[in-house]
Amino acid sequence: MKIGVISDGASPAVDNTAQLGVADAAAAYLNERRSGIGGRPIKLYKCETQGDPAKGADCANQMIEDGVVAVAIPESAVADTIWKPLADAKLPAMFFGSSNQDLLADSESMFTLSDPLYTLLQLPIGLAKKLGVHKVTSVVIDVPAALHTTEEVAPKVFADAGLDYQVVAIPPGTADMTPQMQNVLSGRPGVVFVIGNDGFCISAFNGLRAVGYDGTVSGISQCITDATRKAVPASVLSGMVVSATVPNGGSDPSTALYDAVIKTYGHGIDNTAISGRGMFVTLGALATALEGISGDITPKSVIATIKAMPERELPGVAGLRFRCNGKAAPDTPAVCVRGGLSTTLDDKGQPTKFEVLGSTPIGD
Repeated sequence: MKIGVISDGASPAVDNTAQLGVADAAAAYLNERRSGIGGRPIKLYKCETQGDPAKGADCANQMIEDGVVAVAIPESAVADTIWKPLADAKLPAMFFGSSNQDLLADSESMFTLSDPLYTLLQLPIGLAKKLGVHKVTSVVIDVPAALHTTEEVAPKVFADAGLDYQVVAIPPGTADMTPQMQNVLSGRPGVVFVIGNDGFCISAFNGLRAVGYDGTVSGISQCITDATRKAVPASVLSGMVVSATVPNGGSDPSTALYDAVIKTYGHGIDNTAISGRGMFVTLGALATALEGISGDITPKSVIATIKAMPERELPGVAGLRFRCNGKAAPDTPAVCVRGGLSTTLDDKGQPTKFEVLGSTPIGD
């Protein structure tokens, strides 16, 4: 079975070459231990975009020319130029995730494995409900990409969840957020959820500490880097819940399987590289969605099989489930997942256990 794989590989901004090695290892594992897909061995056709939008479109067209029946695409900086040629050709594609609204609205042949509302909305909602807290205050970096969701989409979502909601937008580069955090504290913030890069989050975390806030603080995964671990006291980070795309560094069965596959079938792959894990999830999900496919395997039959699959566990993601029937998020029918992962940090700012939040069954 011809399966396409598109990766950014090595680009000026980031090195995702681990994705290609993981794709080979995953295919070898699936072929040897799970009889490929539908009893047919997987043959990969790979293409690197190097983070170049034009090459992204070229890779999509190459997949069409190669005659693959489906394409797996992990994280890509140029997904916007990859998906359209594939969609126009009705060639099914499984993306690890995307924020492109046109892609997410595609109900024909595009599928994504990340809930676009999870990190900014469902995680803080799930955390507040778990703690019995009735309000979420989002401390957000003042840039358009962040404000669109937090100011335009979030209010209704939080209201529907029965929670009060407040947004505090702060300009990037604000080193001392003590005045803003004092205002946050005065507003009885409930759960404080921080959205920004590590520098922004460092200032927010330290500002909350400076004003004596002792409630629950959470944030997106980009908040936590080595710089954060050095600049924020352990007492602040310990026990903090943050989002996670994959259970990197976990000890759950999905991580044990991933590590075993990389050790057995991989060659020189860093099993801690998050981008590699994203490839494993994407290719594994495609194989899982196509379990039991038979007869003449074409892009059309692949699409039909993916859409007809029952809800199943998403490979490599610590218990998160997926179903691609267009019902996970009706406004964005390409989405196959509800909810996502969170992790609790230890006193060194490292992830400990991973937990699924915001996930509910995806019905017929």
